Amino acid sequence: MYQTLTFLHSLFRWIVLLSLVYAIWRSFRGYFYHKTFTKTDNSVRHWTATIAHIQLILGILLYTKSPIVKYFWNNFSEAKASLDLLFFGMIHILLMLSAVTLITIGSAFAKRKNTDPEKFKTMLIWFAIALAVIFIAIPWPFSPFVNRPYFR
Repeated sequence: MYQTLTFLHSLFRWIVLLSLVYAIWRSFRGYFYHKTFTKTDNSVRHWTATIAHIQLILGILLYTKSPIVKYFWNNFSEAKASLDLLFFGMIHILLMLSAVTLITIGSAFAKRKNTDPEKFKTMLIWFAIALAVIFIAIPWPFSPFVNRPYFR
C-alpha cells in the first residue's frame, strides 16, 4: 500500500500543479484583460480546489503509512536533527496543509465576490501564494532541503 500511495501522491502532484497554473493563468488573463467570469472560470476554480483536496487526502494517507514519518515520531529527539526526517515528518505536511488551506479560502472567497474583477483578483492572489508554498514544500530533485525524483 505504501508504494502505491507514494506513486499516486507523486503522480497527482503534477495534476495539482497543472490545475493551479491553469487557474492562475485564467485569473491573470481575466483580471488584466477585463474578461467576464464565465462558467468555465468557475469550474476551473472549483476543480482546482477539488484536485488539491484529493491530493491532501492521498498525502495524509501516505503520511500515516510512511516508515520515514513513523521513525521520525518514534525517535523525535534524534530525528529532528536530520533535515530529511524533519522535512517529511513536519515541514512538508505543515506547508502542504497551509497551501491547501490557502486554495480553499481563495476558492471560497472568489465564489462569493460580486464582480468579475474581484473574483479573478481573489483567485489570482490566493492561488499564486498557495503555488509558491507548494513549490517550496515539494521535494524536488534540485531542492536544498530534501530531494526525490520527479516521478516515483
